[in-house]
Amino acid sequence: MKASSADGEHNWVDIGSVEELSKTPVQQVMVGGTRVALSFRDGVFGAISGACNHAGGPLGKGALDGDYVVCPWHQWKFHRVEGQGERGFEEDVVPAYHVRVREGRVEVNGKPHKKRAKKPHEPHPLSRTVNRESGRVRVVGISTTAMQADHPRFSTSDALLDTAMEHADKLGYETRLIRLRELSFRHCEGFYSKAARACTWPCSITQMDPKDQLDRVYEALVHWGDVFLVSTPIRWGAPSSLYFKMVERMNCIQNQITIAGKVLLQNKVVGAIITGGQDNVQAVAGQMLGFFGELGCQFPQFPYIAHSRGWSAEDMERNIDYVKASEELHAASRELVDRSVNLAERLLATTPAPVPRAGRKGRALPVLQDK
Repeated sequence: MKASSADGEHNWVDIGSVEELSKTPVQQVMVGGTRVALSFRDGVFGAISGACNHAGGPLGKGALDGDYVVCPWHQWKFHRVEGQGERGFEEDVVPAYHVRVREGRVEVNGKPHKKRAKKPHEPHPLSRTVNRESGRVRVVGISTTAMQADHPRFSTSDALLDTAMEHADKLGYETRLIRLRELSFRHCEGFYSKAARACTWPCSITQMDPKDQLDRVYEALVHWGDVFLVSTPIRWGAPSSLYFKMVERMNCIQNQITIAGKVLLQNKVVGAIITGGQDNVQAVAGQMLGFFGELGCQFPQFPYIAHSRGWSAEDMERNIDYVKASEELHAASRELVDRSVNLAERLLATTPAPVPRAGRKGRALPVLQDK
């Protein structure tokens, strides 16, 4: 990119030698106090802002796709010289800077020849303000049991969850039942591992992939439900793989506390239903309660019910028969609903108080400012 005489010599900043800077396709450099994504392709340098228009991702730590710099956070693309977005998104522009080479040195003009412009994007429906509409308590059941859709089997945790949801229905509460095995959704892809602010609300995957169906769970948790009954089998002493697949994707909810001081699940009540052929009930319950506690949820007295045959009596055929016939377990499921709803009603009758930052998330993260 050629620079005009109007650029002013005082704006030019020497950032290094051509020999060194030409070795890397994209890199982050500092021009004055501004992060800049410097690229090199086909013998030509380009320089654009180091901050992506989407969530501020570091473009200089991205990659090249032809003449476009790809943001490492959420894969937004900007022309490496002119700064405009890829085809169809040209109205999204990041600042672009003139570059010149003199006597084997690379210089960038600190005054951008193009200014940042953000194309208006329709906000994701999940990003709306949480506003609980009036009405009776709403109960959400979440089954985390995996099985083949065309070859279903009896699930003890599902059976007790079904009993609980039927009881909530009979009491006149609004209900939704979500079986994770019926949803198609991606695993967490570790955006938080790139940077705390790369893990967004709504979830980055949900925003980028309209086919991802975990939005059903997010909608029920954040915007609709008051009580959540989460059921799981015990798998090698832990909750099910589907449970973990779901909760890993909820880091975006917890992360709002870290980066924005926002509790999306304030005054929500969680109860757990845990069954298995092996023991380790307390460890499974501890994981579940610890996790939902991190999201800001509340728990009723005696927040989980459980059943296990134990290590020595792992006879699964009899285990199924036992759960089917046990009025005690089914009564416990109904009582868990009663305790959870009672707490939810009391919480809904109060004005939510501000939640103080505490524990390991007690310190707010600094905000990086980019031009």
